[in-house]
Amino acid sequence: MDVQYGFFEKLYSGEYDSSMLVRNYDESIDEAKVQKFMESYDALIKDFPAREIEAQGVVPDALMKGLKEIGIFGLLIDKKYGGLGFTLSEYLRVVEEMARHDMALVLVPLAHLSIGLKGILLYGSEEQKKQYLTPAASGEMVFGYALTEPKQGSDAQNVDTKAILSDDGSHYVLNGTKTYITNANYAGAYTVFAQLDPENRPGYMGAFIVERKWDGVSTGPDMPKMGLKVSSTAALKFKDVKVPKENLIAAEGDGFKIAMNVLNYGRLGLGAASAGLMNQSVQDMIKRATSRKQFSMPISEFELIQEKIVRSDAHAMAARSMTYFTAKMLEDDHLMNVAMESSHTKLYGTNRCWDTLYDALQAAGGSGYISTQPYEKRMRDFRVTTIFEGTTEIHSIYPPLTVFRSWGKLLKSGEKSKLSVFTDLPRPRLGSPVYSDPLLNQGFKLAKKLEKRFRKLASLGLRTYGKKIAGKEYFLRSMTHLNVAAFALLSSASVLESNKTNGRALEAADRRRYEYLMTEARQLLEDTPKQGISSLEEAGSALWKELK
Repeated sequence: MDVQYGFFEKLYSGEYDSSMLVRNYDESIDEAKVQKFMESYDALIKDFPAREIEAQGVVPDALMKGLKEIGIFGLLIDKKYGGLGFTLSEYLRVVEEMARHDMALVLVPLAHLSIGLKGILLYGSEEQKKQYLTPAASGEMVFGYALTEPKQGSDAQNVDTKAILSDDGSHYVLNGTKTYITNANYAGAYTVFAQLDPENRPGYMGAFIVERKWDGVSTGPDMPKMGLKVSSTAALKFKDVKVPKENLIAAEGDGFKIAMNVLNYGRLGLGAASAGLMNQSVQDMIKRATSRKQFSMPISEFELIQEKIVRSDAHAMAARSMTYFTAKMLEDDHLMNVAMESSHTKLYGTNRCWDTLYDALQAAGGSGYISTQPYEKRMRDFRVTTIFEGTTEIHSIYPPLTVFRSWGKLLKSGEKSKLSVFTDLPRPRLGSPVYSDPLLNQGFKLAKKLEKRFRKLASLGLRTYGKKIAGKEYFLRSMTHLNVAAFALLSSASVLESNKTNGRALEAADRRRYEYLMTEARQLLEDTPKQGISSLEEAGSALWKELK
């Protein structure tokens, strides 16, 4: 089956698909269904204050039982397997709302649904689905996702865990260690990634369904963490584990592809959680700023407090829009390659949310530093989101490398000549504005300028650095920032246009949020060095030579 690509990879390969920019997001979300589920969730957790369960360091049995009963572990699983059958967008709405309450508790179903059993949902055989999705939906068998290893984190294609096919071909023998595995001690099964022929074909991987109860599978104790204390994070060890051949997901050699496609979904979960927590923080800041008085006036009258609130509010809209824009593409094609969009969503959402949490504590003043207030726990729980599912650093350089790889494939196939790369690459492909509102079309035109600058830097980078471009991280980061800003404008415009189409006119606050994003984008265009690397970055490189 041919791989379908998301908006940006199409765009940078020369294809502008305007249909992806004009969507009806309401079609994907039954808000009444979402709110009904959240009512049951809210009723459940009111008896389990976040601080109290954090002190226990584990999800209490009664709470876990309640989560199973309301169907949280089956949100994304089809009704025929006992799940609730939510769409991806409906599920992300639930994640968004749950994150406003307690990020630590969110992580248990998030790791189960977004990544733990996602390989089965996307690639599993009907036999595998019948065997595992029903217990997964009920919560009888929670899933974990076992990719990271002690020596391999971001370099996932070079894991050391191996699975060797037995002589009779009936099973694989699995050996290795995984670490930092979310849900490790809650799970009854894991999706495990392993090398199939490490000596002769490194990177030739398989994805396996491995049950915790099997001989040779062991879990370590939960690791003490800065935050997310009620989630289970531990190491897994596999010693001569016999994995039935029928527990291989898809085919031999598909492991890395499965791992990467699953992570696209995990990143969207973090995008939704980021948006929800940002919106909650904005509400908290407004409440605090309007009630707290200094110098005989509410502190909301001070510009430096206003700055924190409006910045967070605009960024929350963009993070949310990126999430549902990408989700809509995956609802069209569950296996669509949306690596660039999911990477941007994760990078933008988690980093902007971290900034928002910092600002919310600052706006709260001295009381924000008191641990009985929500700010400290939120920061501890959220901090790791800029690390797992791909670090901020990886996501700051990955999207441009994706573009370069796609152009390399065109060169190898003969579809493009070297000359055409350097003549075509700098030319923007975004066409005419597609929206009914003049403001949104202004944002579209600005996104086109960002695309043009991205392309010019891509052309410059290839001419200047050639094959060494992968090591020029300052340069790549500049490119990523440009495309993230374009994505913020295009996705937000797409969602706002959909709202308008569905009878919800753009409110004054929506317009101001969008204008704020446009102003940020213009500033980025001004600040991005034409050579892709700033003088400060050059100074940093010079200093590093003296320090190393």
